[in-house]
Amino acid sequence: MRFLIGVSWLLVFSIGYSQIVSGQGNPDKIPAAVDEVFADLTKPSSPGCAVAIARDGKLLYSKGYGLANVEQNVALTPESVFDIGSTSKQFSATSILLLEKQGKLSVNDEVRKYIPELPDYGKKITILNLLNHTSGLRDYLVLFELAGVNTDSVTTDEEALALMARQKALNFDPGTEWLYSNSGFFLLSVIVKRVSGRTLREFAAENIFQPLNMSHTLYRDSHMLLVPNRALAYDPIGKGTGYTFDVSYFEQTGDGAVHTSVGDLLKWDENFYTAQVGGEPLLAELQEPAKLNSGKTLSYAKGLSMGRYRGLNTVSHGGSWGGYRAELLRFPDQHFSVVCLCNRSDISPERRAKQVADIYLASVLKEKEPKKDEDDEAATKAKPEVPVAAEELKKLTGDYWSDELGVSYRLRLANDKLALDKILLTGGIPRSSGFAGKAFVPVGKNEFQLTGSGIEIRFQFDGAGQPVSFTLDAGRTKGMIFKRTSDLG
Repeated sequence: MRFLIGVSWLLVFSIGYSQIVSGQGNPDKIPAAVDEVFADLTKPSSPGCAVAIARDGKLLYSKGYGLANVEQNVALTPESVFDIGSTSKQFSATSILLLEKQGKLSVNDEVRKYIPELPDYGKKITILNLLNHTSGLRDYLVLFELAGVNTDSVTTDEEALALMARQKALNFDPGTEWLYSNSGFFLLSVIVKRVSGRTLREFAAENIFQPLNMSHTLYRDSHMLLVPNRALAYDPIGKGTGYTFDVSYFEQTGDGAVHTSVGDLLKWDENFYTAQVGGEPLLAELQEPAKLNSGKTLSYAKGLSMGRYRGLNTVSHGGSWGGYRAELLRFPDQHFSVVCLCNRSDISPERRAKQVADIYLASVLKEKEPKKDEDDEAATKAKPEVPVAAEELKKLTGDYWSDELGVSYRLRLANDKLALDKILLTGGIPRSSGFAGKAFVPVGKNEFQLTGSGIEIRFQFDGAGQPVSFTLDAGRTKGMIFKRTSDLG
């Protein structure tokens, strides 16, 4: 979701922000400049963000803006605990490298050595492929979504692994491409448990969080686990008319599930300079950019993105899960970091963390690069609709079964459009889905896009011109086959 700011308010904010930053040489004005970055989150009844800023291992500023609990009117503080989503991935990667350091595995080991339930795709998938997002494995979160499993459903490791074990194909051969896949990091949690005999929650607590005195940090691997000081998460309703609760009950770890505070993340961040946990060689390996089989070097390392911002080197990773949003942004050459954790789904902590960096690093940052218009960029990727007669669409209606998902998609005509009517479990039991009722827009010969979802399907036909199946692509999950099982007429 994207947070829309009124043009007039944005103009006032920009002028005020510029005036404060222009005087940033005065240390007394810096906190006011940071507060201005988050000023819109201090309205009554608004969830918001916590921020913490450090340089040379010393805390410069930390504060909470908005509410941790809207119903109880509890304010956010620097001690508030958030689900940091994919920012968790660096801790999973560190756990694997610690096991490698202990001689219990190698990142070059084949994954099926530890997880034989995975299909043999005829291509070796290594632990390193999982760490670098070069495995080609379909994303299990997308698979759950396609199967009609919502984020507020309770899902277990066993269910996620069983779903992955049913997949008959990869998105691409391991090592030939890069595609972000939560499946890889979920599988890392399984490997940690099978190699160490400890769950990832237990292993990370003993080997990372406790040694660094990260007393507010844990992997939440049970939807019933209580987390002290936890901020709840929210989605906005309309334009300023209120909020709905948005907290996931998924129990998988590895790809996410770390709950922590801004202060604890700064303790972890400082470890990249002190090397208290892991040692310098391990931390260097953690930050080593991935390489494809072709030799091409990527900007992604192991749960970390290696980049640049306004001429300076950065190490970072964001997170997004339920209504939570997170960003840990480090400028290693300046020994400067910003942590921004939020509990509103329409907030961009990455943008705000960079605005904070603009304040503190103004003297060394280069001019800002021209901003890309994301809407224009997205528009260039959209395919135009092509006309298809209603009688041709009617031929495509029916039930289509996926062995890999264990569900059927029922397609019907609705207002002369091909639409996803229901997702059906075995036995014809309907499953709730946000996709239900959406139209498939024709964009090419026998090719359709599901409105507002990024899902594309392509129909296949027999010699008589009757549809027999369709192939589905959905972002990080490609090439799924749905076979036609009935004609709705």
